[in-house]
Amino acid sequence: MTMPNERTRAVIQTREFLLELSRDSSLPERIRRDAKFLLRHYPDQFQMLLAGRIEESSGSDVSPSGPVFSSSIESSYHSPIVYGTDAKNPR
Repeated sequence: MTMPNERTRAVIQTREFLLELSRDSSLPERIRRDAKFLLRHYPDQFQMLLAGRIEESSGSDVSPSGPVFSSSIESSYHSPIVYGTDAKNPR
């Protein structure tokens, strides 16, 4: 299950990715144009975090299942550490 902070982070990162695509002159014009078109529909980081703050403060009357977005993109729990194939697990 995707948590609100993960969903918020994904939308922000998707916008950043589309922005990179739209500015990459090594890509075909059609790809850059499509990325620019899609960017019109993606909120920036400030708007996303504000939407999360509004949802979090609305209570269960607005969204009985809880907020869809978060006012933070940080994880509220400890993520497991993933080691590379050549890294040793510290003891």
